[in-house]
Amino acid sequence: MDYEKYIRRCIELARRGEYYVAPNPMVGAVLVRNGEGQKAKGECILAEGWHERYGEGHAEVNCFRNFENTEYRIQNTDLSQCTLFVSLEPCSHYGKTPPCAKLITEKGVGRVVTGMLDPNPLVSGRGVQMLRDAGIEVITGVCEQECRELNKRFLCLHEKKRPYVVLKWAQTGDGFIDGRRRDVRGTKEHLNGALAISTPNTKKLVHKMRAENMAIMVGTHTVLMDNPRLRTTHWEGRNPIRITVDRHGILSMESRIFDHTESDYPGIEPVIVYRERTDWPFILQDLAKRGIDSVLVEGGTTLIEHILETGIWDEIHVEVAPELIIGDGVAAPAIALGEDYECIDGHRLYTLRKD
Repeated sequence: MDYEKYIRRCIELARRGEYYVAPNPMVGAVLVRNGEGQKAKGECILAEGWHERYGEGHAEVNCFRNFENTEYRIQNTDLSQCTLFVSLEPCSHYGKTPPCAKLITEKGVGRVVTGMLDPNPLVSGRGVQMLRDAGIEVITGVCEQECRELNKRFLCLHEKKRPYVVLKWAQTGDGFIDGRRRDVRGTKEHLNGALAISTPNTKKLVHKMRAENMAIMVGTHTVLMDNPRLRTTHWEGRNPIRITVDRHGILSMESRIFDHTESDYPGIEPVIVYRERTDWPFILQDLAKRGIDSVLVEGGTTLIEHILETGIWDEIHVEVAPELIIGDGVAAPAIALGEDYECIDGHRLYTLRKD
């Protein structure tokens, strides 16, 4: 039996819940008939499932539910002769749903193969031990690095005790993120004055990043000058939690960042403002306590440079418009972009990651 093939299928399934399961991890499950001891019926997939939305059934629950509606269930397939593949260790605790390890035991599955152990201290090996105590064969660590990449945000929250940090900005070919604009607080003169750098297609990628991360953060100056809504409007997914700093108490409650709408993440307020404590390590610690597993920082330069100075970031995405030259303006953060990039609409998209 090709364990890696089925775990990779679990990863494919898990990604279907990408924009809706945070702060839970993305998980996929595949139930496979082993092929031996089944009267030579052969190896085959009996059912699949994935974690579809936060607060609802986990991948294993959905996989077994789907199995109940198949011809294999009618044929009374012996699950002791089957293997359940799961990209992440089955949970062992009561949360919003009962323990999946308990469900697997009750179903009588003979073998479980997982991609990786769950770093959540409420699970962290306990799910595997619960299965082994019930006499189920358990194999772990199949395609582990691929499974870790799938849930890098979830892992960062539980292993590093902070959100996964993504920095993003767009700049001109000569290294500016905006032209010179007058700070006209209290008026709307500046709203149409921002320099348009992104194309419609690269703007979609920005909104994809918003859907991938639980929170989005901008600095005081960005709120004053651009009055952004910080919503996900050009991509499928939830609106991120909006974060800003206001150490001098100068932001107006009329700013669109404060639009009072329900949070797309139950239990977490839709807008978080830091006033007294605005140092980056403290902000990350506080966001982690709130259960926020990732934050996309969209600017401006002062905020991003402060974060770069701390060294606490995980990814940087920079869009460069080579043909757009303005000669003067607000300088982009000074970092080496390297030689590798993707190209969309003539714009260069650089991605930097920490090792």
